Amino acid sequence: MPAATNTDLSPELLAHMQAIKAKAIEYGLTFPEVIYEVLPFDVMNQIASYSGFPVRYPHWKWGMEYESLSKRDAYGMGRIYEMVINTDPCYAYLQESNTVTDQKLVMAHVYGHADFFKNNCWFAKTNKKMMDEMANHATRVRRHIERQGQDVVERFLDACLSIEHLIDPHSMFMTREGPRGEGRGPRGDGEGGFVPDKLPAKEYMDPFINPAGEMKRQKEEFEKKREAEKGRIPARPTRDVLLFLLRYAPLEDWQQDILTIVRDEAYYFAPQAMTKVMNEGWAVYWHSKLMTQHFVEAKEIIQYADQHSGVLAMAPGGFNPYKIGYELFRDIERRWDTGQHGPAWENLEGVGAKEGYDDKSRKGREKIFEVRRIYNDVQFIDEFLTPEFVERNKMYQYRRDPSTGEMKIVSRDFERIKQTLLYRLTNMGQPFIYVVDANYRNRGELYLAHQFNGLEVEVAKAREVLRNLRIIWGRPVHLQARLDDDQYLFSCEDPESENVKKEKIAAGTQRPAHTIE
Repeated sequence: MPAATNTDLSPELLAHMQAIKAKAIEYGLTFPEVIYEVLPFDVMNQIASYSGFPVRYPHWKWGMEYESLSKRDAYGMGRIYEMVINTDPCYAYLQESNTVTDQKLVMAHVYGHADFFKNNCWFAKTNKKMMDEMANHATRVRRHIERQGQDVVERFLDACLSIEHLIDPHSMFMTREGPRGEGRGPRGDGEGGFVPDKLPAKEYMDPFINPAGEMKRQKEEFEKKREAEKGRIPARPTRDVLLFLLRYAPLEDWQQDILTIVRDEAYYFAPQAMTKVMNEGWAVYWHSKLMTQHFVEAKEIIQYADQHSGVLAMAPGGFNPYKIGYELFRDIERRWDTGQHGPAWENLEGVGAKEGYDDKSRKGREKIFEVRRIYNDVQFIDEFLTPEFVERNKMYQYRRDPSTGEMKIVSRDFERIKQTLLYRLTNMGQPFIYVVDANYRNRGELYLAHQFNGLEVEVAKAREVLRNLRIIWGRPVHLQARLDDDQYLFSCEDPESENVKKEKIAAGTQRPAHTIE
């Protein structure tokens, strides 16, 4: 690992940094070089408004974010303690008004994040030179503004930013062989030929296991399907709407460049949204471990405890990723240290048998490093959230009593609580939207479909997205979406109009042949 070049740190902070870094490495954390900079709160807010990067392309949303952060500071509603960027080297920012105790906590927290960025598989495809790439994006956008005019570029950029979530974060890790949901069946050989779906059999048994009649039926089905799909765009529902627009929308060169920039940045930030609970929980776990066991002096205990408890505060019915992630990592470590997992433990009977079980396996630390490496938030919650954990942390569902303002428990049902959490985290909390037809009604209109997974579309947001898609596509755009157990069709004919039509789709209404629900 290269030597640190933290020239911005005072001698005292530099000494603490070196000690914390050494201890983190001793515990098994691995990370690229971390470069620290100590900033005044106004500069910290400026960089935070740019999502941690010192240079971004010009856009009004950065100014709005800066104003929001500045007001939060001014009114005592909270302040930024640290930022760390997923690059190589990692850049981390410390606020100069923090006490030395706070700075030690933050540096320990930063090393947890840096380890997560390097080792979690969902960050494997991210651009580790994004600091330079962001500056390059800013230069390109400014060049387009000089040539096209600020209002023109900003309006198109607004349209692109409103749909930046319409990507497929999993696409970086897989090649999809066929349409979504396609299982076994007759398929092509990649060169236009037919490959039957045959069961394995010895040669002399093949005519009986795979009768000629069935093979003929499969071939006819394949030919019929291929004929139906001839000329269809897309050939199958596609989730990466931004990539589809880059390939097929009638964009000018500068517009294509703007949309490419927005898409590249969306993919860079996607793993952070997919691992928010785990990433923050991992960082809190390690700042807690390092500080409480090694770096908190007696005179600092109260201040440290106050800051740490503030990080983990969670109101009834709230959702604090720091708290949930941290407690879940601790719970996994405890369970794998004592063997409280798997069929043998689950089959224990008798009062207190499960709670008192301890096989002395002490595999907890090894297990949490494995979890850190291969899981994202959805997998993390789905596999490791237990009824006991929910009960212990009082993760019930609450509703505010309108007459008293008091928060009251409305459900303690584990499955309901777990499903609600998974809906919140799946696809980064966004509904699944697919392009299913780029020539709807044979008029070059764009037809998208919402695949329902428990999360409905927000009507107001759907209308805004459709208006902006209409700008990019250049022709009318439609969205089939499920609301209250019924299917609706939203249609935007004119992007300048506030009127986006919403019609209930009657049973039997003709829709694109390969739409989804």
